[in-house]
Amino acid sequence: MAIKASELILNPDGSIYHLNLKPEQLANTILTVGDPDRVDKITQFFDQVECKVRKREFHTQTGTFKGKRISVVSTGIGTDNIDIVFNELDALVNIDFHTREVKQKLTSLEIIRIGTSGSLQADIPIDSFLISSAAIGFDSLWYYYKHNAEQNPEFTQNLERYLQLHPKKSKPYFVQADAHLLKLFSDRDTYRGITATNVGFYGPQGRVLRAQPQDEDLVNRLANFNFEHKVVTNMEMETSGIYAMASILGHRALSTNAIIANRATGEFSRDPIRTTEKLILHVLQKLKEQGDSSKAH
Repeated sequence: MAIKASELILNPDGSIYHLNLKPEQLANTILTVGDPDRVDKITQFFDQVECKVRKREFHTQTGTFKGKRISVVSTGIGTDNIDIVFNELDALVNIDFHTREVKQKLTSLEIIRIGTSGSLQADIPIDSFLISSAAIGFDSLWYYYKHNAEQNPEFTQNLERYLQLHPKKSKPYFVQADAHLLKLFSDRDTYRGITATNVGFYGPQGRVLRAQPQDEDLVNRLANFNFEHKVVTNMEMETSGIYAMASILGHRALSTNAIIANRATGEFSRDPIRTTEKLILHVLQKLKEQGDSSKAH
């Protein structure tokens, strides 16, 4: 059945509405970043860039790194933008734009977030790397879609009871990273943890300027929560949405984090740009190793 024009919105040139991309401009391996300016900081290491497309906060470049075709897409900040980006990335590979019908053979994309984050644990230092084995979403995006089942409901139930969240706040949800990508990016120099995704940077993450947050002790309580030896390691604003949409749409996703702040110690990185660049190179190297391994087999 053809999808209505009001649901699958295409631009006059045949590109998808927000990302402004055409299907042939997207690689099956995608790096996502929040900041549009970070796209250039990644593709500067590419062998070549075949296309550059920009609309609003969504900036995409597709090219090759050591022979591997990769797209780099900026999402902007927040899970609301992740909802837009992931639905449109999926449409680009799994919907025929001419017939407006879902393809019989579906494509599973490989999507890796390169982002920044703040540690909640004193023993995860600034300027380190952390990969999110799972995420706790405080954003409610998961509940707008049908999905097979809750992931680790015991964890979220215990977390909800422990935090004593205001009843009008959304129920947290737990979503996991792709197991293959998690294994690929795990090494002795990289921390693994459970990432809390919040709907804002200030009050939702317990920061106080002039507006007083309703949950004044949220950061300390999150940092001290422990269920079956699992703790919440860091906070940011996209990972749960990425894992939720990847799970719902059948894609493989992993979130990598440059730790540029430590909420437990009150420290902030002296050179967050350099730390983020190191994470970019780390991710690209892992993808190269993946490509080398595939060729060997």
